[in-house]
Amino acid sequence: MFSKETYSNRRQRLQSAIGQGIILLPGNDDSGMNYKDNIYPFRQDSCFLYYAGIDRPGLTLVIDVDNNREILFGDEATIEEIMWAGPIHSLASQAAEAGLTDIRPSSELPDFLWRCVNLQQGIHFLPPYRGETTLKLSSWLGIPGGEIPRRVSVKLIKAIVSQRSVKTPEEIQQIDDAVNTTIDMQLKAMELAAAGVTETEIAGRLQAVAIAAGGNISFPVILTVNGQFLHNHPHPTPLQKGQLVLCDCGAENAMRYAGDLTRTHPVDKKFTTRQREIYDIVHHAYQTAANAIKPGIRFKDVHLLACEQLAAGLIELGLMKGNAKEAVAAGAHTLFFPCGLGHMLGLDIHDMENLGEAYVGYTDTLEKSTDFGLKSLRLGRELEEGFVFTIEPGIYFNPLLTEAWQAAGKHTHFINYERVAEYRHFGGVRVEDNFLVTATGGRILGRPFASTATDIENLLQS
Repeated sequence: MFSKETYSNRRQRLQSAIGQGIILLPGNDDSGMNYKDNIYPFRQDSCFLYYAGIDRPGLTLVIDVDNNREILFGDEATIEEIMWAGPIHSLASQAAEAGLTDIRPSSELPDFLWRCVNLQQGIHFLPPYRGETTLKLSSWLGIPGGEIPRRVSVKLIKAIVSQRSVKTPEEIQQIDDAVNTTIDMQLKAMELAAAGVTETEIAGRLQAVAIAAGGNISFPVILTVNGQFLHNHPHPTPLQKGQLVLCDCGAENAMRYAGDLTRTHPVDKKFTTRQREIYDIVHHAYQTAANAIKPGIRFKDVHLLACEQLAAGLIELGLMKGNAKEAVAAGAHTLFFPCGLGHMLGLDIHDMENLGEAYVGYTDTLEKSTDFGLKSLRLGRELEEGFVFTIEPGIYFNPLLTEAWQAAGKHTHFINYERVAEYRHFGGVRVEDNFLVTATGGRILGRPFASTATDIENLLQS
């Protein structure tokens, strides 16, 4: 945990932003895999963690803004629970570390909230992403379950997004830690990748790296020779000579902060000429985007800048034609790059995704596009000092998408379909790192790690 002053200050800022009413922040519960007592690894709700810091199930934080009080509802472990799981820190001691002194049994929460409802205090709650949380809110507040999504507090969402978007130095230190473990995962993937080794074997070893570092994976490992599919998870198929391995993985550290890196490397330890040509185009777009980072620039514009670099490189190879800027304006490049350049990063791998992309990545004056490609851009708003996000351009040769576009005659002025057919079995390339916006530009997070084709080859062959 951070210092109790950190959590107290966060809660006070949230109170000031909301102004009146009740802020209701339920933590997560244990969740059974296939029966009640066989549970998934516990993961606390990120907003609860941000404001209370206590990483254990069965808790709810109530901030009574009207009466300037903070109440933690939860129960101490029983002797029977300790018998199975062993002793843990008392709830009272953990609450004290977070600056919380009013601790009440969870059984008192329903009556407390019902009194608040009867007193017509406004109750602010966030969009639930677990079914059990929806059921709790429905029961506590007397709201039908189907109505819960329409009754969430937009004011609370906006206040939390404003606060969590800007990372403090102590948070950046935690993200640096998670990124460094993620680099260790990437190095393990490069070490293990060889003809005959399966994707699943490598992915399992990567999760072991994250767990050994004191945390876990921040999302299921993406490790595949079919990089043309954007989030293709590993399969029990052996790698073969001549293939590219796309590894997109992340570690979540003990404080639940995340890293998220992608590297693409050859099974043969050396890129073919064609592989290197595509890789160099992607890396140039990545570097161009990284160089453009500064406070005040719209990330949507950084995305479009990277897209123009991708299109220019593909035009030079004869896969596209015409003018790069015009091709991007028409959306022709999305055959090869049908997704967004990056997303916010922090306590969540897509930070605050559960609060809604319209609030996290966009603003009242910048709406998210509905166009193919741009609609997958999770972050479009102006960057501010303290923002942390990913930059992850790619080029993907998806034969299913290509066939559909060609059959429909899409963008024939910009796409050389005969030349693209030669890359049918190429796969995909993505390069991704994590960046912090500073007062004057951007800083890559984590220790130095190979990203150019030459540096990756040297690493593979060392």
